Amino acid sequence: MPGTTNGVHFRACNLCEAICGIALRVEDGRITDVRGDPDDPFSRGHVCPKAVALQDVQADPDRLRRPLKREGADWREIGWEEALDEAARRLVEVRRAHGRDAVAVYLGNPNVHNSGSLLFGLPFLKALWTRNVYSATSVDQLPHHLAAWAMFGHRLLIPIPDVDRTSFLLVLGANPRVSNGSLMTAPGIGRRLDAIRERGGTVVVVDPRRTETARKADRHLPVRPGTDALLLAAIVHTLFEEDLVCPERMGRLAAATDGLDALQAAVAAFAPERVAPATRVPAGETRRLARELAAAESAVVYGRLGVSVQEFGGLCHWLINAVNGLTGNLDRAGGAMFPRAAVDLVERSGPGGFDRYRSRVSGLPEFSRELPVAALAEEIATPGDGQVRALVTSAGNPVLSTPGGHRLEEALAGLDFMVSVDLYLNETTRHADLILPPTPPLEHDHYDLAFLQLAVRHVARYSPPLFDPPPGTLHDWQIFLELQTRLTLADPEAPLPRKLAARARRRAMAAVGPRGLLDLALRTGPYGAGFVPGRPGLTLRRLEREPHGIDLGPMEPCLPGRLRTPERRIALAPELFTADLARLEQRLAQLAAGAANGGLVLIGRRHVRSNNSWMHNAPRLMKGKERCTLLVHPDDAARLGIADGGEEVRVAVTSGTGRIEVIAEVSDEMMPGVVSLPHGWGHDRPGTRLATAAAHPGASANDVTDPGLVDRLSGNAALSGVPVEVAVLRG
Repeated sequence: MPGTTNGVHFRACNLCEAICGIALRVEDGRITDVRGDPDDPFSRGHVCPKAVALQDVQADPDRLRRPLKREGADWREIGWEEALDEAARRLVEVRRAHGRDAVAVYLGNPNVHNSGSLLFGLPFLKALWTRNVYSATSVDQLPHHLAAWAMFGHRLLIPIPDVDRTSFLLVLGANPRVSNGSLMTAPGIGRRLDAIRERGGTVVVVDPRRTETARKADRHLPVRPGTDALLLAAIVHTLFEEDLVCPERMGRLAAATDGLDALQAAVAAFAPERVAPATRVPAGETRRLARELAAAESAVVYGRLGVSVQEFGGLCHWLINAVNGLTGNLDRAGGAMFPRAAVDLVERSGPGGFDRYRSRVSGLPEFSRELPVAALAEEIATPGDGQVRALVTSAGNPVLSTPGGHRLEEALAGLDFMVSVDLYLNETTRHADLILPPTPPLEHDHYDLAFLQLAVRHVARYSPPLFDPPPGTLHDWQIFLELQTRLTLADPEAPLPRKLAARARRRAMAAVGPRGLLDLALRTGPYGAGFVPGRPGLTLRRLEREPHGIDLGPMEPCLPGRLRTPERRIALAPELFTADLARLEQRLAQLAAGAANGGLVLIGRRHVRSNNSWMHNAPRLMKGKERCTLLVHPDDAARLGIADGGEEVRVAVTSGTGRIEVIAEVSDEMMPGVVSLPHGWGHDRPGTRLATAAAHPGASANDVTDPGLVDRLSGNAALSGVPVEVAVLRG
């Protein structure tokens, strides 16, 4: 069997969005070496330190192997039949007693790194029939999807920077040299960024911190956290004012674009000179950016997490798309383009929708049948019709990853029932009644359904399982299939024909499995072989014969044909965004009046050896100095009495919603008035089984973020620019 033989095996590393090709050497049933695959046509040998953590997860003694059932303060291992039956029975009981919306679901980031979870998790969600669906999307990327849906007609038509062919790259709120690219699948992104400059191009980074990406850029422009939308509006204003809009370079898209005049009118008040005191980016630099974007042979603006997780995240991503369009760099080589993956999710999924219903307590809007996770804690804690009384989590740790995590932690204790599909007993799953552990990544096959949809080059790669799963274990997809079936079987009101149909579906889908669905999707996709024997094209069998993957070529222009808006036209100025500029105007007036001046604000940051909270139990990644430190500018440090002499100084960070203690680190890479703490830490909670993480606990930034601080347009959490106070701890 391929999963048990010694030698070198090839697959994708599915721990982050870069999906690098890796070569793993196996000897006597264990991994002895992990390195980049030089023959992978996409990553070309690149690999980051996270890849070595795959072997840590596989061998982790803390990883759960059998279902756990809570018994008071203790846990007992039970069999799968008992665990699945009880999970379904108790979910049905809550649903029958309190209504279908009394059951909520939270999906963590690792689900999109698992093709089995994606293919079988969604049918399970539909079987629950609940509006209370939440995911990591709304603490990460929801503004991207909202802009794509409103402007291009589909939530997955997200423009991707063509970094391999661009001559000018403007990066806002992103650190791709550390994140390995995010909503821009680009393994070896450091090499790709270097190549821009080597061919005479320019890279500019706008960020409150001089990040690893900013250090190697041509220019770094510090910006006040939360004001990126003002800067972008001023760039759009300049493009119109200085007659830099490029309809001739827009070519065929100029005739397929609506809203040019409306956009010009909408940004008329946001002149660079007016917004400069608020953004702290000089007006001359703003105008220079607009001129460079318009004049470059090819150019693209790329914004990521820092501009997503703020109060104006939706406006930011709309304006980024607008700048790319106005400069003639949308759907053009070297600009912002739309990948066409071998499994084309745009063709195979609905376009999405917005604001068809709202959360019960705060009235936050849904997007694509999900509610913003900032509302989850209050939906559990607030009594009344529709109160959440049961929760299903899958591969997530929202206690550490969502705003006001300590409030969610308190709310979880009041649930009637909670079940978690997870590898670990972590800070969130410790509150569950049942934990259902799936197989780890190296024991099941994988195809990157999500990230190849966001790739800077078209490729296809299938990863077979490296190890055979031990007897008595289940994959994620099998867990979801069983739960979906048993929801019907456990319902006393379900008629017999429906129950028979559920059993028949289980048998059929278990026989097909993810492999069968993947083969069907590949055959019928844009590069597929169909079902004619001997016809060239992609099939699963062909991918299995190509262990390093297949290169399918660069991104190609595809608009207006690929648009999903009415009449296949680009909406340059959707009303939901232009109307939200009134809120931005109010914020500009507040900043002009001196509001928030003088205080500190908190932002996050990434580290190449960290991946949210879920890889902190990997010993190979936790080596070296502590990384959960608060970066403070020297001027702020001097004012606060934080020494800069190598001596460890602990400080208290306090916001309007919480307080944490953390080590301070003086760094001139920070913008004055801004402090930075990485995301995903806080492993000092009792009752977990995470020995390595507990030895490096850090502090959770989300214990001081506010679930009430959101982008009111999209509902995305505003985790960046949180007002805080910092004080040195004495004694």
